[in-house]
This record gives sequence, structure tokens and C-alpha cells, in this order.
Amino acid sequence: MSACLSSFRLLRSLAATCLALAVAATAAHAQVSGLTGTLVVTNKTPSTATIVDVGSGRTLATLPTGTNPHEIVMSPDGSLAVITDYGGQRRTLTVIDVPGLKVARTIDLGEHRAPHGIVFLPGDRLVAVTCEQTRNVVIVDVVAGVVSHAISTDAGGSHMVGVTADGTRAYTGDMRDHTVTQLDLGTRKAVRRYPVPAVPEAINVTPDGKEVWVGSNQTGQVSVLDPSTGSVTKAAEGLKWPYRMLFTPDGRQVIVPDPTLHEVRFIDRAARTVIGTLALPGAPQGVTITPDGRYLFQSLSAETRVAIIDAAARSVRGHLTVGGTPDGVAYTTRVVTPR
Repeated sequence: MSACLSSFRLLRSLAATCLALAVAATAAHAQVSGLTGTLVVTNKTPSTATIVDVGSGRTLATLPTGTNPHEIVMSPDGSLAVITDYGGQRRTLTVIDVPGLKVARTIDLGEHRAPHGIVFLPGDRLVAVTCEQTRNVVIVDVVAGVVSHAISTDAGGSHMVGVTADGTRAYTGDMRDHTVTQLDLGTRKAVRRYPVPAVPEAINVTPDGKEVWVGSNQTGQVSVLDPSTGSVTKAAEGLKWPYRMLFTPDGRQVIVPDPTLHEVRFIDRAARTVIGTLALPGAPQGVTITPDGRYLFQSLSAETRVAIIDAAARSVRGHLTVGGTPDGVAYTTRVVTPR
């Protein structure tokens, strides 16, 4: 009996040791203590998407997309990631089943060409997508895999899109016409067009619809459009390529990566002044943020990595390995367990 008890205690001790070693090994791979979830990243050159477990840094899957995928958006429940396939036939979206680690479907947009900017509308199945070549924004049911309807911007180079929180208004940056177009998503019509500094690529709208933030590729200026009056106010200058506009969840800051200057700028939204700059070699492009606003995920297009940035400290805390020329990034707090 004594021998059996000793053997049991030895086995229990060995099991505890193995468990401790396993936990230690997992912690050694963690980039940021306590940060978990799943990141999906588009890789333009290989035409793939990488799904990464943020906690461990492990690649869960590398999936094929359409040619030259650019932008990506995650459904609020973290179940679907939708990608715009900007190259090749220039008419498809790739829908990824995130928990299933697989491509759920490819949606043919038919006559609507060059999909690029994309935003989920309220809910988990409708997205608004700019189709640059055919000068419109299409509303797509990504669960049914069909185009619901299209709204003409009647403007050249409608590249990116921002949508209000209630899903009633959308704004496109029209790069060739140097305008911003306001769309009424209820009546399915363009409402108004506003002149803005030349070649507006990056664009976003505050959740309440009162401010539209726009970046000018030609002047390097970041501007704020008041859609109620049409007035345009300068918020920052001296950039080369204000690539994207990301609001922090509390609405206090605007994050603007500049891949040409290899830096990320932090702008106080209310004061409309730059309050910080993070030098970031590697051509930062796509960016997203955790719901609590603590961490940014910033793709580095010249590298095969995504930087994890402490938003308050404005410092890099770690990196996640992805594919070649990464661009769009989408995050969910949902942790995916491989089956």
C-alpha cells in the first residue's frame, strides 16, 4: 500500500512539473502578458490570409484569397472575416470562417469591379464595399453570398469608405475627383459631394457622423470635414502618405500610419493636434485596435510582421509573424482553438 502511495505521489509530482513546463513554454511565446484573441491579416503578394493566435503568436492557418487582397473587416461576433480581392478579376470578396480556420465562400460581385474599402454594417452579415472601377458602393450579404444593391458615387476613385455607427450614412474618399461623397444607405442615393485636399485616400467618420477625417496623399495633410456645413479644418500636416484613419474606442485619438515616413502619428481628436509620433521601420499600413483601446495591431508591409503597439506608451511590445506584404488587419477577442 505504501509503495502504491509513493508511486501515486511521484506520478502526481511529475504531472505537475510537466504542466508547469507547458505553461512556462506557452508564456515564453506570449508577446504581451494577458493579451489574447485572434488576428486575421491579408498578405498581398502571395494572395493569402494569415490567422494568428495573438496570445501565443502561433499561426493557426494560412488560407488562399482572391488575387492581391487588400482590406479586411471582422464581424462583431468574431465569426467571419471578409476580404476585398483588389487584383486579378477585381470582382470578388473572400469570406473566412474564423473559428473553422477555413474559407467559407468566395462572393462574385458581378459587374461591380475593384472592391477595396469595406465596413460591416450593424449586425453580422451585411458589409458596405467600395468598387473603385465601377464608381459605387455595394451592400453585400456575406452569409447568403449575394449583392443586395449598389449605390453610385458617380465619382472617380472611390477607394475607402467610412460608415456611421447606426449604418445610415457612408462617406467615400474619391481619389481622382478630390472629393468626399456622402451616401444615404436608406434611400440608396448619393446625397452630397464635398471638395477636400487632393487625392483623399484614408477616410473615416466618427460614430455620431459629425466629423469625417480625411488624409490627402498629395499634400500630406489630415483634415476634418464637417458634413453639416461642408467646412474643412486642418488637423495635421507634414505627412507623406496618411494611409489610414483609426479612431480609438474612446474617441479621443486618431491613429494615422504613414508607410512612406515609416511612422505612426497620434492625433488628439478634439484639439486636432499631433500629440505623439512613433517611428516604425517596415512601412506601416493597415491598423486596428483592441476594444479596450490598449493595443494596436499595425501591419508592416515591408516585412512579414505585424507590430503590437502599446497605445498609451506609444511603444512596440512585440511582433506577430504573417505573410508577405501584409496590409489589412482585423482582430477579435475570440480565441480560436484548432479542431
